[in-house]
Amino acid sequence: MSLKISMKPNEKIFVGGAVIKNGPNSSMFFIENHVLILRERDIMTEEHADTPCKRIYFTVQLMYMDEKNLGHYHSVYWRQIGELTDNVKTMFPFAAEMGEYILESEYYKALKVAKKMIAYEKELMDHATGRA
Repeated sequence: MSLKISMKPNEKIFVGGAVIKNGPNSSMFFIENHVLILRERDIMTEEHADTPCKRIYFTVQLMYMDEKNLGHYHSVYWRQIGELTDNVKTMFPFAAEMGEYILESEYYKALKVAKKMIAYEKELMDHATGRA
């Protein structure tokens, strides 16, 4: 079964190690085999990884995109997630779900959970600063 990808003008996408940039018009293409895919909007830069949950997302993203350094990223991830759950116990359900995906090498699914964790982190921070 094909994966249909629609791209906006000038949008970038990471496909199997290559960064592809769309031209000035919208386009659509199909991926016919299993390959790593990450849209530009889902890519976290190191500069934007400015909270504990965003740093975890960034680490999982590196696991997904850079398989040759997987061992290093795993050790960083488990340290980060341990520190987070030691300090914010309510993050444990996210960490448990994400950890299962990490152990199954389902990094894209782990990224989806990390996005939820980032949203929850924002809620907690907004509440703590009175912005809620």
